[in-house]
Amino acid sequence: MKVNVDYNRCEGHGVCVAQAPDAFELDDDGNLKYHLEGQEVPTGIETAVRSAVDACPVAALSEAP
Repeated sequence: MKVNVDYNRCEGHGVCVAQAPDAFELDDDGNLKYHLEGQEVPTGIETAVRSAVDACPVAALSEAP
């Protein structure tokens, strides 16, 4: 599984950070940082990352094909 992030759509709600803090964080300015950019999500956090994708209130996250 890989994740696409639409940084222009992200509004910094932080729902993804709450769901999968090993993969996502917000910087001091509220900008999203995705630590797995272009990488496969490790099996151990895949469920949490999938929950983050599903929970994003502005659909800034999507599962890559």
